[in-house]
Amino acid sequence: MGVAMRLLARHQTPLLLIGLLGLVAALSLVGGDAVQVTLTEMFIRVVVVVGLFVFIGNSGIISFGQVGFMCIGAYAAAWATAEPSFKQIMLQGLPVLLQENQLPFWAAILGAILLPAIVAFGLGLAIMRLSGTAASIATFAFLIIVNSVYANWDSVTAGVSSIVGIPTVVGPWTAYAFAGLAILAAYGFQVSRFGLMLRASRDDEVAASASAVKVVRMRLVAFVLSAAVTGMGGGLYAQFLGILTVDPFYLSLSFITIAMLVVGGQASLTGAVIGVVAVTAVVEVLRVFERGIVVGGQNLALPAGSQEIGLGLVMALILIFRPNGLSRGRELVLPSARAAPAATVDLAARPKAAS
Repeated sequence: MGVAMRLLARHQTPLLLIGLLGLVAALSLVGGDAVQVTLTEMFIRVVVVVGLFVFIGNSGIISFGQVGFMCIGAYAAAWATAEPSFKQIMLQGLPVLLQENQLPFWAAILGAILLPAIVAFGLGLAIMRLSGTAASIATFAFLIIVNSVYANWDSVTAGVSSIVGIPTVVGPWTAYAFAGLAILAAYGFQVSRFGLMLRASRDDEVAASASAVKVVRMRLVAFVLSAAVTGMGGGLYAQFLGILTVDPFYLSLSFITIAMLVVGGQASLTGAVIGVVAVTAVVEVLRVFERGIVVGGQNLALPAGSQEIGLGLVMALILIFRPNGLSRGRELVLPSARAAPAATVDLAARPKAAS
């Protein structure tokens, strides 16, 4: 019992984050359909942004291509679960196994995890040799390629048409469970020797390499895990909407997810989770004001586009007054245990500890 308590005290961050999201999920018990839809979408974005954190937060390299993996995962789930009658007419380029069968939910999620991971491994063998701006541009090019391929591969993706007949089996509690799974996976990588070595290379690549850290290999591991988690978010998204097109998986979603990570603080897992909750809350409030509120018999409403303007102002204020995000790069721990994890993180960030 004493060992278990010490382990819980040492690794309390993921448990606290999952508990915090559980309190938010409880709103679905008292809210209507609109609240449930908002919460489900928020938890799916937690999965995606946590996936971004696995690579961006630990490597320090901004990747604009992770939404491309979300697209790959979403279509993998759609191929597995869409109605066979639709696939036999519109997706004749698929293998016969997928055309003639409607696979269960778990198979769809497994495909949404494995296919992006395989693509990320092949892509990462080349891109992970780059650093800084060059790597970011390469990932952005990957996003463009994925969007172009999926928008024009008519026999497999239906092109710009929609894939319909996908079972809508993902609700707020299912999405919450997978958000918790993503948090545990990201935290496990963060505290592993791979995560420690990768953060060492983030802080000082030359010193890390001199300490026998295989920088390219560590980046590749994080890139593949990030793609797997992000792809899982795409699989959930497809089975949340029930209809799928390639349009949502492009610039708008890329920038909003990166904005969530920046607002929360890209250097910590806590920042990834808090950023999603904070940005979702801001967007929903602005959406209510865009629809208008009745004051003294008059409907007062903000002009269209206020959500984008408000989000831009929030990002600007965060970058000015809190460059490290709302979390300031720190993990969520109980006050009594704050000192010990901080010391552990400081030691872990030193290149010497990575050798």
